[in-house]
Parts: sequence; C-alpha cells; structure tokens
Amino acid sequence: MCLMLGPPNVGKTLLLKRLNSCSSKGNFSDLEDAACTVSTVGTNLVNIVTGKKSEVVIRELGGCMAPIWSTYFKDCSAVLFVVDVSNRHQVSAACILLLEVLGNKMLASAPTLIVLNKCDMPNVMNRVEVESIFCLNDIVQRATQSVHVIECSARDGTGLVHIFQWIQQNAHV
Repeated sequence: MCLMLGPPNVGKTLLLKRLNSCSSKGNFSDLEDAACTVSTVGTNLVNIVTGKKSEVVIRELGGCMAPIWSTYFKDCSAVLFVVDVSNRHQVSAACILLLEVLGNKMLASAPTLIVLNKCDMPNVMNRVEVESIFCLNDIVQRATQSVHVIECSARDGTGLVHIFQWIQQNAHV
C-alpha cells in the first residue's frame, strides 16, 4: 500500500481523484473538469491501475490526522507527501511533518515522493525556494529511503504522468 500524506488542504484528494481517473482511462492529457473536494477528515482508499493486470492501493490520510499517521505505516511500501507551494504560511509546518515521516523507522525503506502541488497558482514558491526552506539536499542525502521531488498541479494536470510513472516504479502491492 502507498500512503498519500500532507497537511490539510494541500490538494491530496484532487490529486488522488486525478490519478485514479487518468490511470483508469490510460490518458493523462484529456482531463475532465476538476471535481469539487472537501478536506479529508478520515481516509480515502483508491486503486490506481498501473498496468494491464496490476494496480496499487493508495490510502490518503487527512492532514488533520497527522498525530496518528504512524498507525498506518506498518504496511506502507511507498509514500507520496504533498506540499502546497502556494501557501507560504503552511510550508514550514509541512517540512516538520515531512521530517517526522522520513524519520519513522517503519518507513526507513519506503521510497518517498515529495509532490510540490498547486504550481499553477499565482505567487507560488518556486522549486529553489522550497528546496531552500526544506533543506531538501540535506534531507535527500541523510534519508534512509530514496526521496524524489516532482512539481505538479492536480488542477490542470501538470506533472501527473510523472507521479504516475513514479508510482509504477516504486509502489508495490
């Protein structure tokens, strides 16, 4: 199982819906209108089709559940950690949550993808700013698991195919 984590309102639910819809259709360029979403209070469980006869289960955990995320780490094979790059006030809190996730022994070998979401919004932090605030180079060097970063917009589809490819390569049933 793959976990999708991140602070509240970073776009995890829409990202999950987009990945599900696009993977089912096998098309990442013809997007439907963005679905309305509300903050996830519990969990969402979605199967993402990764091949003709294969799929990966992704469990989204609501940001408000951060204090108990670790209870879901046992069966986790990969982590998608979503950050809202348009919300400068939330980025430092996201960094702290990310460090807690990466430091958990149960996830020591779980590949982790940091998704810089909402890159299509006005006045977003660029990748260099986020890398600086998160000290991403240090995190990548010191983490026991592999850590990658992809910029995306769940709303307009930017980067979705790259996230899907990462899931195909790193998330296991």
